[in-house]
Formats: sequence, structure tokens, C-alpha cells
Amino acid sequence: MRVHMKGINSVRKKLSNGSVRVYYYAWKGGPCLPGKPGDPDFVEAYNSAVRAQRAQPEGTLQAILNSYQKSQKFLDLASRTQRDYVRHIRKIEVEYHDFPVAALAERAARGEFLTWRDRMAKTSRRQADYTYSVLALIVAWAYDRGLVPANPCERPGKVYRSKRIDSIWTSEDEATFMKVAPSHIGLAFMLALWTGQRQGDLLRLPWSAYDGQRLRLRQRKTGARVEIPVGKPLKVLLDQTSRTAATILATSRNTSWTESGFRASWGKACKKAGVEGVTFHDLRGTAVTRLAVAGCSVPEIASISGHSLKQVTAILDAHYLSRDSKLGISAIQKLEAHEKGTKSPN
Repeated sequence: MRVHMKGINSVRKKLSNGSVRVYYYAWKGGPCLPGKPGDPDFVEAYNSAVRAQRAQPEGTLQAILNSYQKSQKFLDLASRTQRDYVRHIRKIEVEYHDFPVAALAERAARGEFLTWRDRMAKTSRRQADYTYSVLALIVAWAYDRGLVPANPCERPGKVYRSKRIDSIWTSEDEATFMKVAPSHIGLAFMLALWTGQRQGDLLRLPWSAYDGQRLRLRQRKTGARVEIPVGKPLKVLLDQTSRTAATILATSRNTSWTESGFRASWGKACKKAGVEGVTFHDLRGTAVTRLAVAGCSVPEIASISGHSLKQVTAILDAHYLSRDSKLGISAIQKLEAHEKGTKSPN
């Protein structure tokens, strides 16, 4: 007898040996199932997953986790972000699925969660922070809605500290890269440098987003709408680029990029240029830094990059500007001009 199992999600993945394997999940973002549809183990695992999902243990953290994943707040996230969150939610469930909601109000709760984060940090500090931040945002979501009595997870600080302070593209890096990079890769570089947008958003950016003066897009990760005036160097490139694909960025075969295909070609271009220690993502921080060095205010920078004011400040404060000597020179020049202007003539 054939049994219809609703919601099963299949994902095809190419393995390192070149073969293709299909993975099955109870639902999108759900647990991976053994075997294939129709196998006894597969059916048993599917039924167990569905029973677990339907269970709403009132008064426990599991109920809050379940409610959040059905909320509009979660459903509005980009699909990739949802998958990332679900992966971390599974870790939380393993550890705290039966944690009483009422216990969140106890003073010891904060220490319990921080101790758990510190244990995870022994394996990966960055992942420990990410998992804890997902727990914190879910508890905050629940607290705002009166579903939990307290939020012991707020403002925990971080155990991971980025060491990428110097990871900005210098003018020398730019010149070297643009000299050897193919034109279609060079356009991607300039788009990132002059807009400060994420790789995924730029690869999906259609020609219809460009009106000759501005680029308009909605960031997939945050949903923020950004309108960016196009600087002259970028405008020259855009205006001379043939519109051979629906997207602005296209392959040498005039087709839209896949993310994996772009990463491979980008890596080859960096290797050919001898550029090391910086990534495509670093162009986003580099764009923020360049705008700051040019004298732009935090709100002005945020209007271009799509960051929040707090995020821009954090980037400038913690990651990039502490090593940028041009800012020091600019600051002294401004001070000298101010001093000269305030002194009375003899």
C-alpha cells in the first residue's frame, strides 16, 4: 500500500567523488530521514518526526520554539536564514526542550544558558555565539508577546572576536585585481565596492533595478529596501556592459551566475591577481570604510549599505577603522584647518 507523506523535502547534493545523492527531510528545515520513501525505517522516522512536531508541551521551552517557527517573524526570513536558524534551534531543543518557561524568571537561568554557551565555545566560539543568539532572539520574541515571564538571554556579550581587523581591500589590492580580472568579474568587484551589498543580492540584481542613475534593491537577508546613487566609476562600467542576461552580473557565457559558480571564478581571479587575506564579503566592510574615510556620517553610510545605524557603528568601531591611517591624517587636517580658522590675525 502506498502511503502519502505530506511535506517531505528532498535535496540533491553532489558529493566530492562526483556522484549525486538525494537527502530526504521530514519537511523543509526538518530532521533528515534515513533511506528513501517507502523504506520501513524511513516511514518510522517520518512518523516520529511528525509526532514530535505536533507535540506542544505547554509550559516548556519546546513550546516556545515551536511557536516561533510558525510565527510570521520566522516565515518572513529568507529561506537560507530559516535553514540556518532551524539548525541552531535543533541544538537548543536537544539541550533545553523540557526547560520550564517559569524557570526563565529565576536568577540562575541566565547563568545556566551562559554556561551552556561556554561549553559549546570549546568546539567553536563563533557557532556558540550564533546558537546562543538564536536562543536569545526567540526568547526576546516570546517575552515581547507575553509568552515568557522574563528574558535572561539579553545582552550576553560574545565569546568570539573577529580577527579580521585588517581585512579590507586596499587601493593596491583593487588596482592589482582589476588589472587581471576578466571584465565580468571586475564588474562584480566594482558593484560590491560602490554599493556595499552582499554577494547573493548582487548576483540576483536584475537590470530593471538600474535606471541609469540609481540602483534599487531589497536585501534578501534583512528585507531592507536600499536605493543607491551610482558613482561615476561604476556608472561607466554599467553603461558599457551589454545586457546579455536578465541579471547585471553574468558569466562569460552570458548567463546568470550560480553562487557556487561565481565563488569558483572569483577564487581563480584572486589567485591570478595574487590577492590574499581578503574575501568578496570583505568588500562590504571596505565600502563602509571608504565612505567613512570620505567623510560620510553613519546615517549616510547606512543609507547606502543597508546596515542599521548600530551595525555601521560596530563595523567602524571594531573591525576596520582602527587600522586605517587615512582617518588619522584626515582628522589632523581638519584640526589644523579649524585651528587656523579660529586664530585671530596679528
